[in-house]
This record gives sequence, structure tokens and C-alpha cells, in this order.
Amino acid sequence: MDFEQTPGKLRIFAIIQARMASTRLPRKVLLDIGGEPMLVRVVERARRAKTLDGIIVATTTDSSDDGVAELCQERGYPCYRGSVHDVLDRYYQASLKFSVDILVRLTADCPVIDGGVIDETVNAFLGRSSEDDKPFTGRFEDIPFDFAANRLPPPWKRTYPIGLDTEVCAFPTLELVWKEAKMPHQREHVMPFLYEDFRQGQQAHSRFRICLVNHDPDYGWLRWTVDTAEDLQLLRQIYAHFNHQDDFTWQDVLTLFEREPALAQLNAAVRHKNYQESEGNVA
Repeated sequence: MDFEQTPGKLRIFAIIQARMASTRLPRKVLLDIGGEPMLVRVVERARRAKTLDGIIVATTTDSSDDGVAELCQERGYPCYRGSVHDVLDRYYQASLKFSVDILVRLTADCPVIDGGVIDETVNAFLGRSSEDDKPFTGRFEDIPFDFAANRLPPPWKRTYPIGLDTEVCAFPTLELVWKEAKMPHQREHVMPFLYEDFRQGQQAHSRFRICLVNHDPDYGWLRWTVDTAEDLQLLRQIYAHFNHQDDFTWQDVLTLFEREPALAQLNAAVRHKNYQESEGNVA
């Protein structure tokens, strides 16, 4: 995708974190889903977001992730290799390398990530209509929020299915977090410094202006991410229902689940990890 500088325009890039050292499902980011590696499914679906100027895969310098870098080279995906455990630094350094102004954090274990949901979250961050697909030509000072996401940890709740997770912030906010975040989980999970300041400041006294994007009705109980063999089985079945193509929307998946409710039971017993836990998954 294009990396030429556009004068007067803030550049919006998705950065997808991906590594092979998953504890619950080893090498999952390159496992096959409907004839393509899972990482390819994530990148190609994210490319449908109209608000993005490009997509970067952020993997590690560890030799176990050579396969991720090789796949990116084969497919022409921009790739940055950085810290294994300090994922916050990996995002910061990737943003510096590719001159990212606004970053959208995605993970490589979400093969039904939806371009429309990405656009909705980006536009909420920018203070625009959810249907606005025009380039954003304002300044950092014109953006009404420091951070936007379609899910936050307790005491808040998610209303989008697990697997559509999208987080957005401007580079100056990322740089501040990179400088000040000290706890291991804040470095590994990239954005907890923002969540925790917002919670501890009781929102009104937080340093950060945070936008939580919600959906009505609430579908937060659905699990469309891949951490376990049960998750992988479900996502493979989803793709099989759509003839192994990736041009379906998340609403199409909802319709499928309404028609075949037994699908949701395939991974209903899988526990979703707390963000403060060390995942060893796609970080």
C-alpha cells in the first residue's frame, strides 16, 4: 500500500501485531483458514476499511517469527520487526519508521475483523459521521479524543463480538504512553496505560479523552477470535459457510449465527483472558 507523504493530511495506518509464539495455539497466525494463512485474512479484510491509508504488520526480531516476515515479503505487506515482549515499543518504532500520524491497533488472531467496524471506530475518534469516508485533512488539535476503542475492560463492557476489537490513537498520545508506561502488562498490551488512567481518574479527571464505541443490541458475548483449537474450528466453519471467501461482513456472520445457533457453542467454554495477563499469543 502507498507510503508517499500527502501534504496537509494526517496519515492513518492499521498496525497488526503478529507473532508465532502462542501458548494456547502455537503458530496460529499462519494456520490455514479457508485456504489462506490467518494473517492474510486479517490484512485483506482490514484493507476494506475506507479510512485507512495503509496497513503494517508488526512482528518480532525473534527467529521464530521469520515465517511472518517472509509471508509479508511474499504478499507485499509492509512489515516492522521489533521487541518480542515490549509490544508498546514495537508499535512506537513501527509508527516512527512509517511516519504514522494516527494508528489503528489490530491483532492477527481476528480473521473476521471488519472494515466497516474499523471505519466506525476511526470516525468516532475523529469526531465524524460513521459514514464519512473522506480523507481527514485536519490537525491533531482538531481531533476531539485521545483514544477510541470498541471495547474497554471492566468496569466497562464490550458490545461488539470478541474478534472485532479496534483501538485508535494519534501518534503524540502513543509517544506519551511509550514514555510513561512502566508496568509489564502496559508494555505488552500496548494501551492499558490509557484504560487505567481513565478508570482511576474516574473519567472526569482523566488526562485522556476516551471514546468507547458501543453497539445496540449487545453482541459482546460472541467470540470470533482465535486462541484455541475450538476457536480455530469455529472460524474455519464460518469461512466454509462463505465458500472460503473473505468479502462477507460481520453482519453476515451474525445472520449465520442466528440461522445456526449451534455454531456459538463450539467455543462457548473458552475463557477470554484478562488484559493484565501475559498472553504469549500475538504480542
